[in-house]
Amino acid sequence: MKGRNNWFRRRWLDFRQGHSIYLVFIMTFANFITIQYKLVLEKVPLVDTLTGGSIFGFAIFFVALYVPIGILIGYWHRKSQWKIEAEALFKENRIGAIMWLFVIDLIDGKVTEKEKQDMREMLQKITKGKEKGKTSNKEDESSEK
Repeated sequence: MKGRNNWFRRRWLDFRQGHSIYLVFIMTFANFITIQYKLVLEKVPLVDTLTGGSIFGFAIFFVALYVPIGILIGYWHRKSQWKIEAEALFKENRIGAIMWLFVIDLIDGKVTEKEKQDMREMLQKITKGKEKGKTSNKEDESSEK
């Protein structure tokens, strides 16, 4: 049941990612353009003249201005804010802390051969996209052939 439960949980994660990152982004951006079209035309009739009086012309005009501004703000964010965000996320990363503690213990000679082997197996399964305990080493070897 655990494997089946994980399958559904992964599909749920995939759905949420696709929905929130892509589909909702596209829908809200289209909705945003539509709202701006209505608001801008009421306040600035010149824009209606420049865009040919159609929402498609306005959308092209709007995207031509909005996307470069978004790129500039994104560039600023990446150059100034990512360091702060990465530091905050690093301080909350339990898995990363476990990995770094293991490395420090390994350097200090506090890791047993069994712990090294367990860590190696876990990391190999992660890099191969396998869950711990899902397949045996013999199955892994036969699937690679």
